Amino acid sequence: MRQFRQRGLSTLALLAALSTAAMPAAAKENAAAPQFDPSQISTFSGALLAARTAETDKNFDAATDYYKRALALEPDNQDVERSLFLGLLAQGDFNQSLRHAEKLKLVRGVSRVASMTLGIDALRDRRYAEADKLFSGSIDSDLDRLVAGLLSGWSKLGLDAPQSALDSLDRLDGPPWFSLFVSYHRALIAEAAELNDEARRTYEATLANQDAGGAAPDTYLRAAEAYAGFLARQGEKDAAIRVLDSADDFIGGRIPIVKLRDRIRAGETIQPMVKSPAEGGAEALLNVAAALNQSGGESFVRLYLQLARALHPDSDMILLQLASIAEQQQLPEEAIALYTKIPDRSPLKRAAELQIGLNLADLKRHDEAIKHLRIALEQDKTDTRAYLALGGVYSGQENYRAAAEVYDEAVAALPAPDRSNWNIFYQRGIAYERLKQWDKAEPNFRKALELFPDQPQVLNYLGYSWVDMNMNLEEGLEMIKRAVELRPSDGYIVDSLGWAYYRLGRYEDAVTELERAVSLKPDDPVLNDHLGDAYWRVGRKLEATFQWSHAIDREPTEADLPKIREKLAKGLPDIPAPAAADAEPAKPAPAASNPG
Repeated sequence: MRQFRQRGLSTLALLAALSTAAMPAAAKENAAAPQFDPSQISTFSGALLAARTAETDKNFDAATDYYKRALALEPDNQDVERSLFLGLLAQGDFNQSLRHAEKLKLVRGVSRVASMTLGIDALRDRRYAEADKLFSGSIDSDLDRLVAGLLSGWSKLGLDAPQSALDSLDRLDGPPWFSLFVSYHRALIAEAAELNDEARRTYEATLANQDAGGAAPDTYLRAAEAYAGFLARQGEKDAAIRVLDSADDFIGGRIPIVKLRDRIRAGETIQPMVKSPAEGGAEALLNVAAALNQSGGESFVRLYLQLARALHPDSDMILLQLASIAEQQQLPEEAIALYTKIPDRSPLKRAAELQIGLNLADLKRHDEAIKHLRIALEQDKTDTRAYLALGGVYSGQENYRAAAEVYDEAVAALPAPDRSNWNIFYQRGIAYERLKQWDKAEPNFRKALELFPDQPQVLNYLGYSWVDMNMNLEEGLEMIKRAVELRPSDGYIVDSLGWAYYRLGRYEDAVTELERAVSLKPDDPVLNDHLGDAYWRVGRKLEATFQWSHAIDREPTEADLPKIREKLAKGLPDIPAPAAADAEPAKPAPAASNPG
């Protein structure tokens, strides 16, 4: 399956030129606000049902209001108070959450979050001894122990006990993945305490741990930024640049790294990454949240980020991560509001502006999105991210002619294409393929691979296209196999291999790969449809009908739905018909996972 996504550009794509993080296939607006005052609800069960329904509809503000009403009707209900407390935290209403945290700090299932909330309030208000006490104690969970240990270290620094803070981090025992977080915060604390030799040694040890950095790249790159800033303040400008160059080699194109390097070269004064114990605590929560930000864990990550925001309300990175979570939860209006809060002086402001344009498109406000992105493009015609974002909006409307023209502009603006520009050519290839101009599409795919050999998305798309057109079959199949080797957990790419086998009549091989693809993406209608076809061809007809039924339940496109229903009613003909063999996945706008 050639992989497409509704978004033109993901948040991680804006931050990392090689990122392939997926964004939601389609955004949903917040549900409408309550049509009546929650105080008019007279029964506890009615208020609770309204709260649960609002949560399901992702109308979290309304859910909070209904939980407040339910708690007013049944003040001693701990389950409702817990839901209200967590809802207030998730929505960023930290101050309101505090009085509930005090009541819930001994309640099983929520006591750790409640105690942490109280500790963060104390850390924010410089009540460091109280904060340290709340962050201390016996904790079973590795994750909770790490977070509490880092926060305790910053509390001890607030008590003007830097050596005690460093010693406490040295005693923080845990699994190997602890090491990067502990080492980074040990360096930050040493720097804040003006223990410069200790800070230097610890920063260098942190950045030498690239294995851990691969598991938590956001934290690793934050450490590189912090160390480069430290070196610049010591007058070691060249050494600072080398640190950032090394970080760029580790994960290329990150906006904060690029911008910081420019500022150091220009001789600007670089502020420390952390300027207070509260900001140190916020950094710890941000680091852990970024490492945990995997599909399905958005609500949990949101809590950590809102706690971090309580400690450092103006942090551009915290705001950006919260906006990204809102996007993952299909809340584009909330994402826009968060992106708007990022200060104009921030190096992330331009990325935020581009994301605003994409979220406007998710809200079907396409004219506004195009206007917004056109303005951004006029401000900097060398920014390939802006071309990718605008082209993605046009592709989302299936206006591939306009998308191709935007990508043509982007290529013309490139002085000398390099590896970071592979996605411009990839997206231009997709636009021309959609326009059925293969003579223009293929050279762009080849150029993308020339710039970035073994790029799995390009290998997958070009290989699949060749197999689909019955040309270069052996080379195309090998390309798809290579893409699967590089991305074995990508259900769409695995589906490509299975569907290529199907197109070649290798139905048993197709079943093997398509079953794996569906196990990776069980809710995708196209993958279930493909597996149904393969089952039918190997004689597993009952299982085929089950997969087709499952595909229908997963809301296929209007174009695919009647085809699947016909197969469910009649099965497949004995000889594969073009309509069956040519079944294509849904074709929203192509992803732009590398803005280059």
